[in-house]
Amino acid sequence: MKAKKFDQQFEDDVDLTAALDLSKAKRALQEQKRVNVDFPTWMVDSLDREASKLGVTRQSIIKVWIAERLEAASPAVPVRRRSRAAAV
Repeated sequence: MKAKKFDQQFEDDVDLTAALDLSKAKRALQEQKRVNVDFPTWMVDSLDREASKLGVTRQSIIKVWIAERLEAASPAVPVRRRSRAAAV
């Protein structure tokens, strides 16, 4: 599909997923790196309770809370940008 046709269909709200190769799609600045952290049992229990209240997984709540804390520590620099700059 030519770019002009793609752009027009995008503007017309046409579902373009069939025209895309999503097999190699990646989220920009979202490369994952696995880390292991040991938490005391009381902390895991508290995380599980909070995650259950919100209807999310323990991992999700940990990620969100850490991201919020990092953004609060340096609000002028988004976390995603800082992590990339640190890697350079």
